[in-house]
Amino acid sequence: MNYDAAVIGGGPAGAALATHLARDGRSVVLFEKEAVPHDKVCGEFLSHEGVGYLESLGLPVDELGALTLTHVRLAGPSEPVTAPLPFEARSLSRRVLDEALLRLAASAGAEIRRGVRIKGVRGTMNGFAFLPERGSEVFANAAFLASGKHDIKDFKRERGAHPECLAFKTYWQLRPDQAAALSGHIELILFRGGYAGLQPVEGGRANLCLIVRKDIYAERYGSWEALLDALQHEAPHAGRRLSGAECLTGKPLAIAGLPYGFLARSNGWLWRIGDQAAVIPSFSGDGMSIALHTAHRAAEIYLSGGSAEAYQAALARDLSAQLRRATALSRLLVSPMGQKIAMNAAYMLPRMLSLGADWTRIPPRALDRAAL
Repeated sequence: MNYDAAVIGGGPAGAALATHLARDGRSVVLFEKEAVPHDKVCGEFLSHEGVGYLESLGLPVDELGALTLTHVRLAGPSEPVTAPLPFEARSLSRRVLDEALLRLAASAGAEIRRGVRIKGVRGTMNGFAFLPERGSEVFANAAFLASGKHDIKDFKRERGAHPECLAFKTYWQLRPDQAAALSGHIELILFRGGYAGLQPVEGGRANLCLIVRKDIYAERYGSWEALLDALQHEAPHAGRRLSGAECLTGKPLAIAGLPYGFLARSNGWLWRIGDQAAVIPSFSGDGMSIALHTAHRAAEIYLSGGSAEAYQAALARDLSAQLRRATALSRLLVSPMGQKIAMNAAYMLPRMLSLGADWTRIPPRALDRAAL
């Protein structure tokens, strides 16, 4: 069988795209390398735009157990500062969200192949051939790359404009008093060389996801245990939150080489979506919204007969300014001077936290253009 489209990757971008294409009557096959539900290195923050995209797909996140977030809190060596978010956000684990989106794509008619890792893509006379690690080639007329933060051989992304960082993720069971204090909040915690995000997720857990500059990690920390200890000592607020808490993860999930600030260029035929199209720094909380935006944009242009080049040009117009702003802010947040500036600005004007969250959102005009 020759499919209309093949999608590599079953995260939010890949599953949302497959849903759109299948609902339009296109034959779609989606390859997901993981055979079973799993966690991913992700802050799991859904902005207003992300929630809107999911609801437009027919996926009400509140029914999946999403928690409501209404405030942002910035913490560092001194006492934290709290401000209302400029929108009502949600918190939902990727394990739950990704599975719900894959079920949605399957119900729309997409063929989901789990436990299948694609090791190569080659052009043919009529389209593309996808070569899995095991089994025979699969053929499709269009190729969509949605493999998230993991590159595919021969299709590696360029480096971003941000110092290279490592990312770690763990789940925690906080003490009841600390869980109550965290409820409804996303907390950004600054430490030497990086920042951490802490927020509640379903099941009474808290997600601690952090990034640290690779060079500082090697020079100053060298291990997850040392990094976690430094986080709690350098930011007393983090120490209070994690005092008496139980780590539910064991070893942290980790990923290296995050290309923050990356925005893909057109190569003429490959459709890159999700983190393969654009990577925004984690502090912005807009990663999943952008992933869903790229899926909507790609579906809109592909279904109207447009090219991958046209899609990439449209995405650059939609996101380039937002990526530049967020990357500039993140570069400050991983530097000692930048952290002092951020904390002082928040103390003088707490509303700066809300403005910062608003400043890195997808522009409304981009959302209007991407509406299907």
